[in-house]
This record gives sequence, C-alpha cells and structure tokens, in this order.
Amino acid sequence: MAIRLPAGTPTGVGSLPHRNAPAAAAFVLRQTPALPAVPSLPRRSPAEGMIAQAVIGIQGVAPGQYGSVSVDPARIDPEAPVKTDFEHDAFAGFRAFIAAAIAQDYVGPIKWQFVGPVTLGMTLLRAGIHVDVAFEVALQAVRSHTAAMFECLTIALPASEHVVMLDEPSLNEAQLNEFPIAPDTTIDLVSSALAGLENVATVGVHCCGETDWAHVLAAGPAIISLPVRADLTKQASYIARFLEAGGTIMWGAVVTDGVLSYSAERPWRELNDAWAVLTDLGCDPLQLRQQSMISPVCGLGLHSDGVAEHVFDLVSDVSERVQRQVNSPTFRRSRF
Repeated sequence: MAIRLPAGTPTGVGSLPHRNAPAAAAFVLRQTPALPAVPSLPRRSPAEGMIAQAVIGIQGVAPGQYGSVSVDPARIDPEAPVKTDFEHDAFAGFRAFIAAAIAQDYVGPIKWQFVGPVTLGMTLLRAGIHVDVAFEVALQAVRSHTAAMFECLTIALPASEHVVMLDEPSLNEAQLNEFPIAPDTTIDLVSSALAGLENVATVGVHCCGETDWAHVLAAGPAIISLPVRADLTKQASYIARFLEAGGTIMWGAVVTDGVLSYSAERPWRELNDAWAVLTDLGCDPLQLRQQSMISPVCGLGLHSDGVAEHVFDLVSDVSERVQRQVNSPTFRRSRF
C-alpha cells in the first residue's frame, strides 16, 4: 500500500521535548496538519524512550534507568506473546494524540514511528541475550507492537491512512565487519517487520546517520527517511530506481543538532544542492521533488519546546518552497 501525498509534505520525526502530552498532541496537529506525527515524549517520562516503549510486554525483559533494559535470561522465550499495554506510561503521547485527533474530528493521514528490529535486537544483545535469540525476540516485539498500534489507531481514527516508519539507527553500523549479524540478516529483519503492515499502511525506514541506503532499499520500504547532508553519491543509481518505482524520500532538511538555522535559507539551499548532485548522477529532478517529504533530521526530545516550534516553522517553510518550485511553469520547462 502506498499513500500519495503532495510534494514536500511536512511532518515530524522521532521525539518531542514536551512534558505535557495534550500540549504535544495539539502541537503536531497544528504544526503539520497535512501529516501529523504521533509524538513520543521521553522528557515527560523515560518510559516513552523508543527502547523503553518497545520492551513493554516482552517476557523476561523490563525497562531500566536512562534507556537501559534489564533481562532475566531464564524467562526469555521468542515465541511468547508480546502484550501492548496502552494504559502504560510509555504510551501517554500516543493516547493524547488519539484524544486530540478525535476532538478535532481529524480525518487526514497520520504518521507514527517505532523502533526497528535491528536496533532493538542490538539493545537486547548488549543486555545479555544470546545473538540467536535477541533478534528473534526483537522482531516478534516490533511486529506485535506495531500491529496493536495500527489496530488501536484504526479503531479510533477509521478514516485516516497510515505512514509507519521504523527507526533504525543501528543500521549505521550494519556494514561493519564486527557487526554481530550478517548484512543479509539485517535486510531480512527489516523486511519482515515492514511486511507486517505493508498491506494496510505505507511503510518506511528512518535512519539519521550515514547508512548504506542501497542496503536498506533491499528491504523493500515505500519511504526512506534520511538527512539532506547524507553522502548519496555512491548510491544515486539505487535512489533513481527507487524513485522510478514510486518510492518517496523523507528529507531531513532541518538540523536538530549543532547550530540551528535562523531562517529556511540554508536548509533550502542544502536541499537543492543535494538534488542537483543526484540529478547529475541520473535521478529525475521532478521525481526528487514530487516524491518528497520534509522533516527535521531527527527527534527533538533533547531540545526545548521553543526550539521545537522554530524547527517545525523551518520545516513548513522549506515544504512551501518545494511546492512552489514543483508548481512553477519555469521549473517544469527547465532542463537539468
């Protein structure tokens, strides 16, 4: 299933800094009404960290302090069912979003995100679970939780289409020789997690670091979420084929670390520079723009509410510039 969104649709990615869940829900519905992202709020509660949220309901695993997990190896069972407890503190932002969307009679598409099986599996491995079991447990947990979240959101907001992103920061390391599982295994894990929802939602992968995107594309996402500053020169041919097949790229156009931009001029220039490079390497310039979304690079959980608002203002500004460019007769007549 693939949702069709306007060129440059703005949306969020990852966490928000709000300590008040209803305020966070109101924020995303106001700032990105075309595709609001269900918020996670780790500053409100550590339980809303992406790992802490994911281990809820896994037999023999419990969230610890500061994003850690504790494991009872004797109780680990890859075949044990994983229960998603939506009343748990880990889902406060999720509950608040549903309540706010219902109150506003929201009927548009929604975006939500969950940790991917490779990243969750790496956490379980480091916590002491054997490699052969850690990733099996992780995949079971991701598929169970995302299925439950989809069902809950569908019951609450039956008219909304879904964009679901797997957050996979560990894919940055997947090509290293010392990575504990083979590249083909990482592809299979991500592909299996995506397959759980791909018939009912538009599914994708988010990774905000340097990643082998050719490797990620082999898992079959409909959307990839990456930083504008990523070096894609060696992967341009894969990107071109992905776009030709109807894929969408969510461009992390506004930085969330380092010096934040005062205006949209710099992120807009960097985005156009990236598109120019990819065009020179064979990508279609109109597809790059039409099949695009705009977001922050990563989550904003470590920032302030004011910074989050400024970042989303920049995202909206860049999005509007994309739409104006795509609709410009001059652009459409241009040769690249």
